[in-house]
Amino acid sequence: MNSKVRWGLLVTGGYADVAMRANAGSRTTRFVAVAHDDAEQARKYADNHGLERAYGSYEELLADDGVDAVFVALDPVHHAEWAIRALRAGKHVVVEKPLALSAADAERVFDAAEEAGRLCMEGIFFRHHPRTLLAKRLVDEGRIGELRYLYAACTATLPPDYFRRHRELGGGALLDLGAFTLSAIRLFGGTPERVYAEEVRRDGGADLNFSAQLRLPGDVLAQFEVGQEVCRGDALHIVGTNGRLVLDDPWFSRDITRLEVQKQGPPPHADPVSEYLPVDPEGAYRCEEPYAVSRMQFDDVSRAIQEGTEPPFGRADAVEQARVMEALFESSARAAVVTPAR
Repeated sequence: MNSKVRWGLLVTGGYADVAMRANAGSRTTRFVAVAHDDAEQARKYADNHGLERAYGSYEELLADDGVDAVFVALDPVHHAEWAIRALRAGKHVVVEKPLALSAADAERVFDAAEEAGRLCMEGIFFRHHPRTLLAKRLVDEGRIGELRYLYAACTATLPPDYFRRHRELGGGALLDLGAFTLSAIRLFGGTPERVYAEEVRRDGGADLNFSAQLRLPGDVLAQFEVGQEVCRGDALHIVGTNGRLVLDDPWFSRDITRLEVQKQGPPPHADPVSEYLPVDPEGAYRCEEPYAVSRMQFDDVSRAIQEGTEPPFGRADAVEQARVMEALFESSARAAVVTPAR
């Protein structure tokens, strides 16, 4: 394999910090530079994380020929703009979710990627974990019977001043935590046929709590809940006619080494019986490392860059995610069932 792909980081904090810690031991990815609108903060961050270069503007990093790819981790309202700028500067790009605040902007990002001949992907890292891959294979193989129901949750208590709570920055529960839950529902159940959503906002701000019901192809039903001011809770249940997959800590997958498969038990009460399958029996993914799932995401993209192949999730996935988000917001605003645009 070629030498490691050299990555630059636009802004610090949040998921950027997770990526830095997770990729310290990556075999494919090496972060070499950081940019922030405060040069002193960029320099301190670079020193703390062992980065070679620090820039006081994003443009300077994009002009660095020693950077192959960029992780865009800015406020969500700026994601599409700087993804396009990075692509036009000749960089491959991973954009922290949400990739864009509208489907039209998501299309613009991938238009820029195609014009530049560079790779682009929305960063929703749980999809790259071996447990998620195993769960998808079991569902596709019919190991839990016919898929019937999906339930996903991601809730937390965020500080009042946290940027992902502010509407003007592209914050809110759906665009933040809902990116995980909606992506999971789409991954396992396909494109929603119609959606109904409810949300809670205060004082004209972003949605703090958001829940939705979705109808998927094949008479599959789904439900999710996300919230920024409630007790922490993460769950993903995938339910079939004769089995259920239970994924605890599904989004960050910290020290996850097995997948719980519940199968129908014996009569008369038919209580489920759990089986636990190893998700990485050969140890190839090094699941025990802190926030290993973030490293797995960058490993997949870095390998695609090295090999000239497509990353596992691209244009169609990101644009569909944005379109369904738009339908969910429309549904909550109108208190009506909405069919997502095609």
